[in-house]
Amino acid sequence: LEILVTILNENDNSPVFVQPNLTRDVPEDTKVDTAIVAREELSATDADLDTIYYELTTTVQDTDGYFAIRGVNNPEIYLQKALDYDKFNSTTLLLYARDRPVTSPDHTHTATATITIVIEQSDTRAPWFLPCNYLHNDTSICISSPYSGRVNISEMSTDPLLLEPGPIYAVDPDYTISDRIVYSIVGGNTGGVFSVDGDTGNLTMNKIVTSPDSFLLQVMATQVSNIRKYSVATVEIKVIDKSDYPPYFEKGVYNGTVFVGLPRRSFVYQAGDPSTPLVITAMDEDFPDV
Repeated sequence: LEILVTILNENDNSPVFVQPNLTRDVPEDTKVDTAIVAREELSATDADLDTIYYELTTTVQDTDGYFAIRGVNNPEIYLQKALDYDKFNSTTLLLYARDRPVTSPDHTHTATATITIVIEQSDTRAPWFLPCNYLHNDTSICISSPYSGRVNISEMSTDPLLLEPGPIYAVDPDYTISDRIVYSIVGGNTGGVFSVDGDTGNLTMNKIVTSPDSFLLQVMATQVSNIRKYSVATVEIKVIDKSDYPPYFEKGVYNGTVFVGLPRRSFVYQAGDPSTPLVITAMDEDFPDV
């Protein structure tokens, strides 16, 4: 008598990852759809020879949607949405491997792999002139105001010019790279009156100015390692008559009178003389005719 015995495979093994823990460094400017971790590094095996079903999740808040797998049976991880270092610089992904579909009522074995993603800041932004203010609280955009200063007519200043709201200064906003900045004047320097120190940004005079003109300089800040990253700031220099004396008021104290019930924009009158408007005037010995 011949007896044929068939052994039925029981689902008594769990999927196994070759590398249950992985770390990947990903540049911030990585293009969407780029593979981050290859399928071969993430595929799980099952001694029962079952088909493996994969699912990818993230454990870090606000990092959903950036990374995904190619398919339910293909665990290759790829970049699904463009990265921004200012939003997050690392995240942790969990890859689940199951020997049954998620919706299956059968008993399911599961394995988990942890993938740590570290975002590397890339040189994506041009220099910022300081001081600057973030645009609508967006830390990736900082708007600076024009610089302004004054020089005296027919007078040669040997010191760096004092500017508002501060000296010419720019930084690389990709702060983990922090490339060195060099400065140059690229426009508005009629007659070569001014020069800028390439390293410090200090603005100095090369010659005197003999007419009460104004200069509207364009100063460029360029990254040393990447000359395609640059910004241009405006510097307005007014040429004025030299002032040796401060203005002063004709009186130390002025006294005025107002009446109850007067409409807006009504005059304030001199105290003791309700028919004469109160006038406050100042003088300056540099400008006796003004």
